Amino acid sequence: MDPLFQQTHKQVHEIQSCMGRLETADKQSVHIVENEIQASIDQIFSRLERLEILSSKEPPNKRQNARLRVDQLKYDVQHLQTALRNFQHRRHAREQQERQREELLSRTFTTNGTQKKILDIANMLGLSNTVMRLIEKRAFQDKYFMIAANRFLDF
Repeated sequence: MDPLFQQTHKQVHEIQSCMGRLETADKQSVHIVENEIQASIDQIFSRLERLEILSSKEPPNKRQNARLRVDQLKYDVQHLQTALRNFQHRRHAREQQERQREELLSRTFTTNGTQKKILDIANMLGLSNTVMRLIEKRAFQDKYFMIAANRFLDF
């Protein structure tokens, strides 16, 4: 039981170091690292099943200690599994936010004739040409402001 326990314990520590690599991995290699970690976790779970069987076959005076060690490993692996899922969830949410942001930035906002309708209504109300030119100037400034704000958000 001890050699299998030592191998499994060593593999848990390797996964912990891989979790650190996962945080610094680029977008292309993050999936590869995630798959490696998940495969290692699956392998550890199968080893833990074998360790549980072996711990029940230990002599009675060592059995409780062996089970405690196996239970601690189980807890550690479950913690790693949860950490991996949380990372995947955060990555997925971040990618979705990036897609939504790109979609919003790629949209072209048009007035769809709204400006013309406003000017027609202003003319019907008897507003002067000066006021209507101020409205047009403001619409142009607002459009310039939106373009500048989009560029600022890109940084």
